[in-house]
Amino acid sequence: MIWAGCLQAQSLELVRSFEWLEPFEGFGGFSSLEVSKDGSQFYTTTDKGLIVQGVFIRENNSLVAIENLRVERLRRRDGQPLRSYNTDAEGLAVAQSGEIFISFEGTHQVLRYRDLSAAPEKYLPMPKEFKRFQLNSSLEALAIDKSGALYTMPERSGDLNRAFPIYRYSRRQWEHTHDLSRSDGYLPVGADFGPDGRLYILERNFHGLSGFSTRVRSFEVGSDQLEDERILLRTTPGTHDNLEGIAVWQTASGNIRVTMISDDNFRIFQKTEFVEYRLVP
Repeated sequence: MIWAGCLQAQSLELVRSFEWLEPFEGFGGFSSLEVSKDGSQFYTTTDKGLIVQGVFIRENNSLVAIENLRVERLRRRDGQPLRSYNTDAEGLAVAQSGEIFISFEGTHQVLRYRDLSAAPEKYLPMPKEFKRFQLNSSLEALAIDKSGALYTMPERSGDLNRAFPIYRYSRRQWEHTHDLSRSDGYLPVGADFGPDGRLYILERNFHGLSGFSTRVRSFEVGSDQLEDERILLRTTPGTHDNLEGIAVWQTASGNIRVTMISDDNFRIFQKTEFVEYRLVP
């Protein structure tokens, strides 16, 4: 078994790393990912306020191409495109009803959309705790569980020895319900609930000229704490680019896949890549 440059990988095995290039204006800066239950379609958002929908093409269960792209510019209440620091869409979650929730780190806000070409259907309430988050370091991750409850967390906790607070949105309000432990310099940048009901957290660490390292942990979500922590992946610096979006789905044969996307920060020396791993029993 080959672990593709990983320093420690308890349960994830690399399937494919696929570099993605497209000619449309604004391509790059992808910070979120949502994949359909069967792994055939995806949504992703960008730092410049775009949302992209597409279809994965696979051969022998390995990603080889992307087709049928739909690119829309996210809009505000009045139907006009988001502008300036309001565009930084970082987290993404799609409900079973088809509603699309997007979190923003510039405004510490979560919006709900039904029609991607129209104004948001709702601005979710912003609790006072959100207003105290650091600029450019807030709602990076967004996930939705089977009951329809949303979970989000800031990228920075405010102190190296402080856990990351996790907030859950249900019954029309946010509550600080859980905490994510902090260690080894990793910061949470993506989250998703898998078909196994576990919460998967994507974390990254920056090592200067050596690049980024990636860690993926999964948890059982208890009533007031995260339980049964499993470190599924920890890569050496430079194994992948700046992975920021994560989606967990299941193949027809029942195997769990973890798909991630990188944010190239619109820099020529970085790249946009999809990375797929399979969960090893």
